[in-house]
Amino acid sequence: MTGKEYSKLYQESRDKAYDALFEEYCNYVYAIVYNRLRGVASREDIEECVSDIFADVFFGYSPQSAVKEDMKGYIGTVAKRRAINAFHSLTARQKHFSENNEDELISISSDKDIEADSDRTETRSVLLSKINELGEPDSTIILQKYYYDRSSAEIAEMLSMKASAVRMRAARALEKLRKQLAKNGITL
Repeated sequence: MTGKEYSKLYQESRDKAYDALFEEYCNYVYAIVYNRLRGVASREDIEECVSDIFADVFFGYSPQSAVKEDMKGYIGTVAKRRAINAFHSLTARQKHFSENNEDELISISSDKDIEADSDRTETRSVLLSKINELGEPDSTIILQKYYYDRSSAEIAEMLSMKASAVRMRAARALEKLRKQLAKNGITL
């Protein structure tokens, strides 16, 4: 798109001019910004910078000082300068944060035991896997009884069984589950 074409569209309708400009140069501007900010900015920061560039071009444009030639050079220059400013702003903010908060970050400690959390997560995963291996209706009975804390009567109604049959199946399934878990070094 040339400056003359854009100027003509701008005089007809500012909205159409903005839409045409955005449609034609969005990928170009995004590529420039992404290449400058990819190591320091989030996706939202990059998209915000792209939006700011189009706002700069659109609101900074006046038909009197119109670019007569290809708009690509003008937009590319605005994009590069805005991306460089954003880069400096983001890196300065990160540097400021790291300098001012270094001592605070060192003194912050977590009460969480990451290793224990990881072990619990792994144990849960193995437990669910072994429960699923029990097959139906045993896996449903175990989950309903011990996870959802439902009574044998409630489970029996759900599965169209007798409460005594649910209790018997639960006892047998629990014993089978204990043996399978013991093979994996997990005790209940």
